[in-house]
Amino acid sequence: MSAIVFDGVSRVFTRDGKDFLTLDGIDLTIREQEFVAIVGPSGCGKTTCMRMVAGLEFPSTGTVKVGGVAVKAPGPERAVVFQQFALFPWKSVWENIDFGLKCKGIAAAERGEHIRRFIELMSLQGYESAFPHQLSGGMQQRVAIARAYAVDPAVLLMDEPFGALDAQTRTVMQEELVRLARKNPRTVLFITHAVEEAVYLADRVVVMTRRPGRIKEIVDVGSVRRAENWDRHDRVEEVMDQESFVHLRTRIWRLLREQQAPNEH
Repeated sequence: MSAIVFDGVSRVFTRDGKDFLTLDGIDLTIREQEFVAIVGPSGCGKTTCMRMVAGLEFPSTGTVKVGGVAVKAPGPERAVVFQQFALFPWKSVWENIDFGLKCKGIAAAERGEHIRRFIELMSLQGYESAFPHQLSGGMQQRVAIARAYAVDPAVLLMDEPFGALDAQTRTVMQEELVRLARKNPRTVLFITHAVEEAVYLADRVVVMTRRPGRIKEIVDVGSVRRAENWDRHDRVEEVMDQESFVHLRTRIWRLLREQQAPNEH
């Protein structure tokens, strides 16, 4: 079944009395439990796509549907993880993860089971009482991901969630997300500037043109992953060493290179 559908979506912003076409004619279908990454030049509308699925922005023309229903507002079936960790600074790790569960009206005993499960999945044991300022950036993002997963969303929206992390922590978080996605598959729309990250994580990579953003090509990574059995490797660098990975990465880089403005070459 289709989890997310963009049907003829365009988006116009108005600034200083002038209209700017940011997205133009986006048609995209994302299947249930499929992991799709969007890459493209800065300003091409990647984040705008995600925000429209989240119900935080809306198309100027066309429709965005989740589960066959047009998106009119944010909803509990969609959870968002932003680049900035967006945790409640006055709440502990446990309380941050508990927040969405409380909002759903889940009983305390059941909430505790959920929280313990995701604390374990995200390797947060021993930090239950810690506050965000006491955690590293990577640990804070673990909490944000645990909070998003804990409310059992059908759709997980991730806007450059590892962009603010150092390279080593980012690699660890990519491995954690792959591990979590295998145990708890969700429909994921993942926005990133990093081509290697997109190829490592996604089933399909959507390559956007520069503004106005259009879909230039959709690259099928999942079939290569299965054929080459990337899952036998536990670490990012082991997958990135594979010839098939290098081929896909190079292909997407070339597609993006074509989208550079003439004075950027």
